[in-house]
Amino acid sequence: MATANILDKFMEKQEEKSEIHANRKLKVAIIGTGWIAEAHVKSYMKCPDVEIIGAADLVPGKAEVFFKGLGFDTAKLRFYPSHKELLDTEELDAVSVCTYNATHAECSVYALNKGVNVLLEKPMCVTLDEAVEICRAEKKSGKVLSIGFQPRFDENMKMIKKIVQSGELGEVYYIQTGGGRRRGIPTPFGTSFIEKDTAGLGALGDIGCYSLDVVLNAVGYPKPLTVTGYKSDFFGKSTKYSNKPEYVDIFGVDDFAAAFVRLEGGIILDFRIAWAMHMDTPGDSLIFGKEGGLRIPSTDCWNGSVGGPMKVYHDIAGKQVETVIPVLSNNGKDCFDMKIRSFLDAILTGGPSPIPSSQIIYNQAIIDGISRSAELGREVEVIIPEI
Repeated sequence: MATANILDKFMEKQEEKSEIHANRKLKVAIIGTGWIAEAHVKSYMKCPDVEIIGAADLVPGKAEVFFKGLGFDTAKLRFYPSHKELLDTEELDAVSVCTYNATHAECSVYALNKGVNVLLEKPMCVTLDEAVEICRAEKKSGKVLSIGFQPRFDENMKMIKKIVQSGELGEVYYIQTGGGRRRGIPTPFGTSFIEKDTAGLGALGDIGCYSLDVVLNAVGYPKPLTVTGYKSDFFGKSTKYSNKPEYVDIFGVDDFAAAFVRLEGGIILDFRIAWAMHMDTPGDSLIFGKEGGLRIPSTDCWNGSVGGPMKVYHDIAGKQVETVIPVLSNNGKDCFDMKIRSFLDAILTGGPSPIPSSQIIYNQAIIDGISRSAELGREVEVIIPEI
């Protein structure tokens, strides 16, 4: 009975916000028409208050082919060879920045400076300096900037935060998190994910930012203080394991990363992430509190949810017990659609941003710290300039 009552505390139904539609359609454009842009466009197409006016892409003809493949009449759209020409020409309400990592900052800053709201795909960018530049442009513009972490909308991810914030675990002092794939270097879509000049980051930025967000969001996004980091590229640089041997010579990012991070509030973060490894998982995510602990089962391949029922470890009436948290359904709702809708609603209501840069800059600071520490071979201090 006691464990059932504890579980009930986290199962209260929340009233859903009704969708807010503008009297006019919001004019939206896509910057970068790679594979992730398809998810953005399909979600925007489900919103009756959105008009997609066109796109920008550096590759001639790519945007036209992309939209034609999605069933659009391309004669009714407008296409540009760069984000600057798009933003200099069109009167837009919002853009989705879906370019490769190394140009996230450039495109987002330019859009914000033009007074356009921005939905920026993850990772936020490559370096902490870029993240600071983006945040300063956001602050100056007064526009909505939301970062593309759709797992935030998964009911299981929400449950993790509810459990931690309820106080059931007590004061949190240690977190283990990460994830990865036994084999999963993302080369089916070309080389933009693995080249240094375009990606800047490998597994660390691609899926590492997600696993960091899960636990950091749950504990209130404490500021990172120091980082000891490690990166390797053993699989991406080996013809034995690469699914595209011709890509080995141009592989320039990490396929594995690990770190030991000290956070404000005395919390220790133990992190590891992999695109490829000789292991089925680098481990479940664990949150240790002084009154209880939470185990979050890993997935075979990071998918933005949990790998099975979660479990709370605690004491009741002097007995060591476990409370199983069943896997929760999103009731048919798509997390990506909810990411898009929440961004649009923030524009219509004047905010706040559903996934704010004030949080994700800490995520980026940790990633930046891991990269710097790995290159220097020592612990580094995290210093975030004032925005």
